[in-house]
Amino acid sequence: MQVFVQFIKDGFQSATKGNFTYHVWMGTLTALMLLGAFAFYIQLRDGLIVTGMSDKVSWGLYISNFTFLVGVAAAAVMLVLPTYILKDINLKQAVLIGEGLAVAALIMCLAFVTVDLGGPARAWHLIPKLGYFNWPNSMLAWDVIVLNGYLFINVTIPLYILFYHYQGKEPNKNIYLPGVLISVFWAVGIHMVTAFLYAGLPARPFWNSSLLGPRFLASAFSAGPALIILILSFIRRYTDYRIPNTTLRKLALVTTVAAQINLIMLISELFKEFYSPTHHSQSAVYLFFGLHGKSGLVPWIWSAISLNVIATGILTFHTLRNQFRWLALACGLLFVAIWIEKGMGLIVPGFIPGSWGDIVEYTPSLVEILVTIGIWAMGAFIFTLLVKVAIPIELGKVRYQR
Repeated sequence: MQVFVQFIKDGFQSATKGNFTYHVWMGTLTALMLLGAFAFYIQLRDGLIVTGMSDKVSWGLYISNFTFLVGVAAAAVMLVLPTYILKDINLKQAVLIGEGLAVAALIMCLAFVTVDLGGPARAWHLIPKLGYFNWPNSMLAWDVIVLNGYLFINVTIPLYILFYHYQGKEPNKNIYLPGVLISVFWAVGIHMVTAFLYAGLPARPFWNSSLLGPRFLASAFSAGPALIILILSFIRRYTDYRIPNTTLRKLALVTTVAAQINLIMLISELFKEFYSPTHHSQSAVYLFFGLHGKSGLVPWIWSAISLNVIATGILTFHTLRNQFRWLALACGLLFVAIWIEKGMGLIVPGFIPGSWGDIVEYTPSLVEILVTIGIWAMGAFIFTLLVKVAIPIELGKVRYQR
């Protein structure tokens, strides 16, 4: 118990010490979180009327970000699987960073669900025994289980490993490997279940596609590793933590293949919607070309497709992919493209046109934007703290003094 208390104390000291740039970064994130908290207070005070959502478009920016971040969290398996299962030592230095990113992404997911509900007081309905959980019939109940379960796995396993490294010991593989094996399948499950939430709604034909689940995985395994590559590049440039070039190149190859598969699936979806269009193709027509003079999402989706094609093209050419400047550019473009594609390009058009054919467009309000920025700042804040604690322990700079 004394060792764990000292572990917490040393971790706190590592998290609170840093250079001027570090404190400016954390201060900026804190200011953005406070701004988001104030916007959320306005939403709590006045209700969801202050958002751009309505009874016609009941999911907007909040659920769009939730959907995207579930994929970012699932992408940690691209580091966990080769490191712990396939014994790839080249990815060993990056695996804890990926699991820390998964923790931050999952906390952001839960935060976006909470603000979309209108407030935390309504979340108790999702708690077993207290509310009406409706398990196993409800897909939402399954989503609550897989998200919280995956969060628990990604908190406990890295904590166990870091705690043993803090003591200068090697962790017992027989203890954490079973959890690692479960997390590999769980990572796929969290995104598939989220896809089933949408595909299982018969009144929304835009989402009724058997490709929705696989497309979620393909986009997750491209956007998530792309973000990890950017983070690892930053860490190895500004810290003493060494990330070998082989690690980035292997992650780049994973990102490339996933991005190519995602584009192929997009083309398949477009063929299905437009080669033999039916009444159920109206949402896709509105998204890509506009409908009855309404075209609010057209710039969004074509920007996403353009960025996606450019990024995938850069990654496809081996010469460009191995130049880290081009790799960083491609990863940044791909991350933004999939954020748009899985957000404004997937969630919102599912509600347009409405059940009676009326077209009510959606534009996020300032309150929604500020709350969203605040939650992203919270995620960045949590991830920065986790990295700031983990790196000194992994480098051996922080050790338990008996």
